[in-house]
Amino acid sequence: MAEEDPITRWQDVAIDDLPRDLRFRPCANGDPQALTRAQLEAFNRDGFVKGVRVFADEEIAAIRAYFDALLARVLAAGGDAYSINSAHLSYGRVYDLLAHRRIVPYLQDLLGPDLIGWGAHFFCKMPHDPKTVSWHQDASYWPMTPSKTATVWLAIDDADVENACMRFIPGSHHHGHLTYHLSEKDENNVLFQTVRDAENYGDPIDVELKAGEISIHSDLLLHGSQANSSQRRRCGLTLRYCTPDVRALQGWHNKGVLLAGSDPDHHWANPPRPTKD
Repeated sequence: MAEEDPITRWQDVAIDDLPRDLRFRPCANGDPQALTRAQLEAFNRDGFVKGVRVFADEEIAAIRAYFDALLARVLAAGGDAYSINSAHLSYGRVYDLLAHRRIVPYLQDLLGPDLIGWGAHFFCKMPHDPKTVSWHQDASYWPMTPSKTATVWLAIDDADVENACMRFIPGSHHHGHLTYHLSEKDENNVLFQTVRDAENYGDPIDVELKAGEISIHSDLLLHGSQANSSQRRRCGLTLRYCTPDVRALQGWHNKGVLLAGSDPDHHWANPPRPTKD
């Protein structure tokens, strides 16, 4: 009898029944090249770093203009402001941001020299957008193990309290995978999970960013955002990274691009840069 392919073995298994190891693994890098030692210590302690300037004003203005045109096409085709997901697989310029030479070194400092980029998702809250993003942990949604993913949140627009910037609960990543419930209809949640009584795990902070700045957070950090009651849009691009030894089940290995170092097991599909755009 042929041995079952481990990638397809769990294809039809509910995500909460997958054999996942969801524990935070502190960064032990003694010689960071892009982040400071204080920032590494903050990531280990708090689960995030924030306010890192990556793009100058004119550079982020060009990225914003690109996104504006992309969003217009998506809306015209019947999509919405949250539906531009796995964008690095479809759009060359988003792939370039995932692989950007100014961003990748920060993730290498946190995750190691061998690096996979596997996700790119625009979260765009339009003016007077009533939708929220409830308190959640990213790792909870993903058929991936072990928990060795960090997310970059690139501010396309200025993000502040008025237009519903992200909120973090510092230190909440140390509690492992937390119990959640499926969101109720009246929560108006962009996603479908809510961790109840999240404030029991710490005091939330607002993550205000200027356009062109990034934050980086652990996949186990509790975070969310409120409704945008302002007249200003709040758009961010999330970029997801992990180590090559992470196993992506249910076909998610097809999303992974080798950005630095090697993937000794050739687990990740490493698709080429798309030519669209």
